[in-house]
Amino acid sequence: MTNELKKAVFLDRDGTLIEEVDFLSRVEDMRLLPSTAEALSRLRDAGFELFVVTNQSGIARGFFGESEVSAIHDRLQSELGGLISGFQFCPHMPDAGCRCRKPNVGMIEASLNGTAVDTANSWMIGDKLLDIETGFNAGLRTALVRTGYGAKVAAALERQPDLIADDIGMAVDIILGMSLRSGE
Repeated sequence: MTNELKKAVFLDRDGTLIEEVDFLSRVEDMRLLPSTAEALSRLRDAGFELFVVTNQSGIARGFFGESEVSAIHDRLQSELGGLISGFQFCPHMPDAGCRCRKPNVGMIEASLNGTAVDTANSWMIGDKLLDIETGFNAGLRTALVRTGYGAKVAAALERQPDLIADDIGMAVDIILGMSLRSGE
C-alpha cells in the first residue's frame, strides 16, 4: 500500500473567490466571482483538497467580529456546495508579528493539521503579493489572478508566480492542464 500525499489548493478569499469589498462584514454583501463555483468543483473532482486562508485585520481594527467572518464563510461554503475542506483566518493587525498572517504559513499549517502535502502539486492562489509570497514560503506552486487587486499587482511583481490568469476559472484551466501533462 502506498502512502500517497494529498494535493491541496490554498485559496485567498477576497478578490479571488468573491468580489473585493473593503473589510467585508455583512453576508449580504458577499458575491461569488462568476467562475468560482465551477472552478472549485473541477479542482475537487481532480482530487485537490481546498482550503481558504484569509487575512481579516478588520477584526483587530474593531470593524467586525469573528462571528461575522464565520457567517460569511458559512454562506460561502453553502454557495459552493460544501467544496471547501477548511477555512482559516488571521484576525491580527498587519504589524502584529503573528505566525498566521500571510505571507507567513501558519494558516496553511493549521489547515493541514499535521498532514503531509504534495507541495510539488499543490498551489496557493490569490490576488495579492502577500498570497504569492505565502505560496513561496510554504514551498507551493503559485497562481496570481487578475481579479481583486491582481491586475495592479501583476505589473509590479519582482518574483514571478508559476502562472498569472484573468480569474480563478482560467487559473484552474491552466493548473488542470499542467496536471494532465505531468501524468497525474
